[in-house]
Amino acid sequence: MYRFSRAIYRELADEIVEDPHCGSHVNHERVLRACEAAVERLATDRHYFARPARTLFNDIRVYFPMSSQLRVLRVIQRYLGLADEFLRRLPQNGFDAYGNPLQCRASTRKGTQCQRMPLRHNGYCPSHQHLAETEELEAPLAA
Repeated sequence: MYRFSRAIYRELADEIVEDPHCGSHVNHERVLRACEAAVERLATDRHYFARPARTLFNDIRVYFPMSSQLRVLRVIQRYLGLADEFLRRLPQNGFDAYGNPLQCRASTRKGTQCQRMPLRHNGYCPSHQHLAETEELEAPLAA
């Protein structure tokens, strides 16, 4: 998954503005770490990461001049869209992109995570499908 974060960084690296008080490549490192964190969260927590492009852009836009911020946003949207498409095409074999076993998004009455295999379309196991239905009802109310 790091190929997506590194691609974002490589395309934007020339436009990063360095702070004269910090060091030579401090802002470059911050942008790279933010890109890696966003892509990793997209891979591991897609259901709770509603707007990854906007989040990453808000994290790194301070490191770019105003004249290039539209380009930065478009680069981020393009690569995170490709990463999301890549994740959707992964085979559902019980593991995520990093090889960790998938688990239901629900928690049990004791407060521990449900250990059952989730369904691909919503991340809940068959026993917790009713939670996915309530999410769909709450989304229009929140908007």
